[in-house]
Amino acid sequence: MTTPPLRVTATPAALALIDTLRREHGPVLFHQSGGCCDGSAPMCFAVGDFLIGDGDVHLGAIGGAEFYISGPQYAVWKHTQLIIDVVPGRGGMFSLENGSGQRFLLRSRVFDEAENAALNG
Repeated sequence: MTTPPLRVTATPAALALIDTLRREHGPVLFHQSGGCCDGSAPMCFAVGDFLIGDGDVHLGAIGGAEFYISGPQYAVWKHTQLIIDVVPGRGGMFSLENGSGQRFLLRSRVFDEAENAALNG
């Protein structure tokens, strides 16, 4: 049996920014809502500043930060691995990286047949 792949990962640049944000704000978490505007980017919050809902799905952790996605978004993206990256720019209005000159960006790749079997097995 194949080990299931991680549902969410992060690039070294994203991990470095997460580390900086954790040093500045304490424990943080991510939420991917899939809405328009700010909601289409992964949002980083101090733990306690964003309430996880009953319909949110926990995908894993990146850089010590738990990562959640809304249920409807999970239904659309469950066949992909989410890869959190960082690019120059302004973060989401409520996301902790706002003002840092960087923003989190969601990339993805489709799981192959064996990975899907491992995830659903």
